[in-house]
Amino acid sequence: MAASSRMTVAIHALTWMALTCPRRPGGVVTSDKIAASVNTNPVVIRRILGGLREAGLVVSVRGQGAGVKLGRPPESITLKDVYEAVEPEPLIALHSTLPSQECPVGVGLPPVLQGVYGRAEGAMKEELATITIADVLKKTLAAA
Repeated sequence: MAASSRMTVAIHALTWMALTCPRRPGGVVTSDKIAASVNTNPVVIRRILGGLREAGLVVSVRGQGAGVKLGRPPESITLKDVYEAVEPEPLIALHSTLPSQECPVGVGLPPVLQGVYGRAEGAMKEELATITIADVLKKTLAAA
């Protein structure tokens, strides 16, 4: 099972937009331009932008000069917001089939793991809530 890179791609896109959009007319950029920065196919970017749009993190602009722009200032977009917008599945999932209900481990393990996994994901979300896209942009530019 491969790890998902949706969040990393979404953070890259939003950080690039935070850098680039203020320099563009109306703050609008295209998925093609974002894809060039991420070095991926524009279709991948459009899929991720869909989740970001539903969460209000980006806004679509139609007509002449169509594209997307940030839906909120980068200082108000946390990595937790991004995570919740693009990662539909839990961080760690239980097995997809119900274990044997005749086995004491099969009966008792799922609720134990649900609690552990829920606390771990909660701790991760708490940390992600402390970092904004503006923070990522500042650190990225300092590292470059």
